Amino acid sequence: MDKRALRSEILSKRKALSKEEVNKKSSAISNLLFSTEQYKKSKYIMCYIDFRNEVRTEEIIRMALNEDKNIIIPISIVETKQLVLSQLLDYDKELESGTYGILEPKKEFIREVNPELIDLVLMPGVAFDRRGYRIGYGGGYYDRFLTRIVDSVPKIALAFDLQLVPHVRKGRYDIPVDYIITEKEIIKASK
Repeated sequence: MDKRALRSEILSKRKALSKEEVNKKSSAISNLLFSTEQYKKSKYIMCYIDFRNEVRTEEIIRMALNEDKNIIIPISIVETKQLVLSQLLDYDKELESGTYGILEPKKEFIREVNPELIDLVLMPGVAFDRRGYRIGYGGGYYDRFLTRIVDSVPKIALAFDLQLVPHVRKGRYDIPVDYIITEKEIIKASK
């Protein structure tokens, strides 16, 4: 199956999840994440803000802020297909609907952060295989971004079990994640 067909199939399955299922599974994923050494040791966490039935990240962001960790969120720059990083201090006050309808910081709350500070990346995606390769939404934002951080920074994908597939065809510029956390398990990618 080609990437486009696979993306469409998995997005349909994810869209079919009820709000209750998404919340319950997301909470299980958050708890597994909190148990990892990668999370416990991190100080600067790059974390996406979920939309359209992605694994919910609000609980993760609130917990990290409560633990005095720095939450860094990506802002999509459509013209260049780049991600700009901004530090989030207040989930309730600083966000508004931005690019693609995803919550982003209001202009007055953009606090740009150097990617070199990041010590944990939490990533979304559409489909993943156990080697850590992913199918995203087709914009290439994360693949471009990941070339700007140190290889040793753990890259963790948050995904529902239904997003796991037997094989993702590896593209020339694809950078695999190190771990995938689903509601059922923590997968160490086998690259």
